Amino acid sequence: MDEFGMQTEGGNEEGGNRNEWLARRFEENRGHLRAVAYRMLGSLTEADDAVQESWLRLSRSGADGIENLGGWLTTVVGRVCLDMLRTRKALREDSLDTHVPEPVISREEGIDPEQEVLLADSVGLALLVVLETLAPAERLAFVLHDMFAVPFDDIAPIVERTPAATRQLASRARRRVQGTAAPDADLPRQREVVHAFLAASRNGDFDALLAVLDPDVLLRADGGAVPHLSKLVRGARAVVEQALTFSRLAHLAQPALVNGVPGLVTVREGRAYSVMAFTIADGKVVEINILADPERLGRVDVTAA
Repeated sequence: MDEFGMQTEGGNEEGGNRNEWLARRFEENRGHLRAVAYRMLGSLTEADDAVQESWLRLSRSGADGIENLGGWLTTVVGRVCLDMLRTRKALREDSLDTHVPEPVISREEGIDPEQEVLLADSVGLALLVVLETLAPAERLAFVLHDMFAVPFDDIAPIVERTPAATRQLASRARRRVQGTAAPDADLPRQREVVHAFLAASRNGDFDALLAVLDPDVLLRADGGAVPHLSKLVRGARAVVEQALTFSRLAHLAQPALVNGVPGLVTVREGRAYSVMAFTIADGKVVEINILADPERLGRVDVTAA
């Protein structure tokens, strides 16, 4: 009986059993690790890369001396994501004001079990946008502690700070997150507002659009390498003018769930042309986040919508 509680006979069989055990245990944790990485990176593609790297590190280490494999994997994927965020920060030249993370699209009727794990705790695009504004170490401390209950003592070595300093990182991040509007929890009511927005856009109805928008609504559009598609617009009347330019494509838009809440996906020839995520508070649209980056939209699965 080896240290993993598995009966082994001979070196090769023991190694094979150990690898199989590691693979099984890793698969048990994959959904959780992907959820951590998505919150850290705001990109499903990068999240999958981070999860794969955590598997490579586990397979190299062999798990010797690891008492809590789930906790160890969580901190490893956190460390990988932190390195990726720091590299991204050094390379990225575009303004974060117009950066919209990659969305998770699902049918309007509901999300599948795998997406439920990924989107637990209402990880909307608006929250991910706020997380994008945090320093990498702040984001790590907030995500691991506030979203996944990892103790500060375990996070501190990753960010190379004391537990007390790590607590301060999370506190600063928490203040930024708490400063955002709290969305309505009533999904049917949110759906009504989004459908009203879509109907008004299709009809080019200025007044009807104005009626569903908060006076201080913020629209953020990320067109990636297509500059004219990127914009940051504040105020209901300015947003209505932008929405009316969308009216020529509105007939291609279809309701869907975007990160678990009602949104719109515009599809042309089987590919996503844009994804619109809404934050609705007190029955009004307070924020619209639009991903129109052709390169990143090419990685978005619209078949689930």
